[in-house]
Amino acid sequence: MLDGGGQSHKTDVIIIGAGPVGLFAVFELGLLGLSSHVIDILDRPGGQCAELYPEKPILDIPSRLKVTGQELSDDLMAQIEPFTPTFHFQQMAEKIEKMENGHWRLTTDLATIIEAPVIVIAGGGGSFTPKKPKIEGIEAFEGTSVFYSVRKMEQFKDKHVLIAGGGDSALDWTVNLNPIVASMTLVHRRNEFRGMQATVDQMYALKEEGKVNLQIGDIVRLNGDNGQVKSVTMKSKESKEEVEISCDTVLPFYGLTMKLGPIAEWGINLEKNRIPVDTEKFETTEKGIFCIGDMCTYPGKLKLILSGFHESALMAHGCFHYARPDQKLRFEHTTSSSSIQAKLGAS
Repeated sequence: MLDGGGQSHKTDVIIIGAGPVGLFAVFELGLLGLSSHVIDILDRPGGQCAELYPEKPILDIPSRLKVTGQELSDDLMAQIEPFTPTFHFQQMAEKIEKMENGHWRLTTDLATIIEAPVIVIAGGGGSFTPKKPKIEGIEAFEGTSVFYSVRKMEQFKDKHVLIAGGGDSALDWTVNLNPIVASMTLVHRRNEFRGMQATVDQMYALKEEGKVNLQIGDIVRLNGDNGQVKSVTMKSKESKEEVEISCDTVLPFYGLTMKLGPIAEWGINLEKNRIPVDTEKFETTEKGIFCIGDMCTYPGKLKLILSGFHESALMAHGCFHYARPDQKLRFEHTTSSSSIQAKLGAS
């Protein structure tokens, strides 16, 4: 179910963040009979997986030899469908208030109001925006011939692509888009790269085969009109001269800026822009507010999707006592519980 803003709702749990960990939290809460409303600043589920690498393979999800960010998001959406969560996309959790009955009232920037006994923060690193190159007039080309992420590889088929950057994203897409583009240029300001060595080696192998034009220098100007890039002017690191490179698509991968946004003002203890939690139920210093995924921190924390899945399961059990204070939690395995199997349509 989708809500476009401006309405009032009541639920058991409010989840902030619709990435893989937030989506799996819906599932774990649903197993315990708890309903969820999910808020995300993006326009669709999947979080960073869907926004930054929807077609990039993820190789460390248990039982999945390979799965793309989009496939993982789609499968998680299918898994939680029996629990009918409500999604509030393109909205930011702006303000929270503690009510007299002990519940939380959350208000979004679109005036949606949601009341619940529990809030779960699953916002990854916070709301994120790409770091843009300091190039005058780049805004005129954004969304037409300058893109900060690859959502569909087919969009770049037969294009003359120039990628700027030296990290994992720049190198990964230099390699992964290479088979379908008309030409590929990689521009980086120095000879050293920050990405994984295996991908660096793949890029250099493509360069030796004449499939990647590697240029060391800084982009100083985009040339084109009506939103369409026709070439890029680069200042060479070695010669200090300006070089013009023909291209019709530019992908700057200079990293992301992460911001906690209003969450930083909610009175929750922060530790280096992360939220400390206990490892029994992943509750924050504020009773009834939990945190899972990349945004939470504790001794031994690993920023992995599979870690977030584990955190979701323990969090759900902690939430139950707030949402159902008069009920005893009955733990059941999905393999043997006929009631759970019925919920999931697997009986």
